[in-house]
Amino acid sequence: MQVLIVEDERRLSQALEQILKGEKIQSDVVDNGADGLDYARIGSYDLMILDVMLPKMNGFDVARQLRQEKNATPILMLTARDDVQNKVRGLDCGADDYMTKPFAAEELLARVRALTRRRGEVVLETCDFADLSLGMTTNILRCGARSVKLGFKEFEVLKLLMAGGEAITPKETLLTRVWGAESSAEDNNAEAYISFLRKKLHFLDSAVGIETVRKVGYRLEVRAR
Repeated sequence: MQVLIVEDERRLSQALEQILKGEKIQSDVVDNGADGLDYARIGSYDLMILDVMLPKMNGFDVARQLRQEKNATPILMLTARDDVQNKVRGLDCGADDYMTKPFAAEELLARVRALTRRRGEVVLETCDFADLSLGMTTNILRCGARSVKLGFKEFEVLKLLMAGGEAITPKETLLTRVWGAESSAEDNNAEAYISFLRKKLHFLDSAVGIETVRKVGYRLEVRAR
């Protein structure tokens, strides 16, 4: 399971991360609403834990925008306010559940389990784009009768690109999601793995290519055959 935590209080976000980690649940953490929206758009998350009061973009607006874009990721909204009006507003904006701070770890985990059950706990076996099929548990990339095994970082980079499709995935997003926010990885790290992936796409004889959008990032393109 993969969870996105959008919380600007560092101590709380670290506590949430540790609670989930104790249940072997992986999580990504961002500290403002604008980045939270970008991560939710690009990533494939089973759940989003979203604070209301955030820098750059509040949680209500993030939830509303995601639902307008038909993003169905379950949202558990957090707030220090416990009045009915704010709970109603959060649910009307698209949140699936609401929890008031402070809360017990047991309550958080119970709500996480309930929200993911509602989604049917479906685990996608493959991620598909054009003539490519990427095995989510095998790291094997297939195109027709050909296949190739991807290394860990190759898999993570391509998974992000395939989730974004023909939309641009910023280079900064790749570095943060694949190497980690605290990593010293630089642009040339991403460029090296993009080069590796291009060679494997060529080997597979795929119609899919990786386009470099100068000074921005990368996107997938489907070439005419």
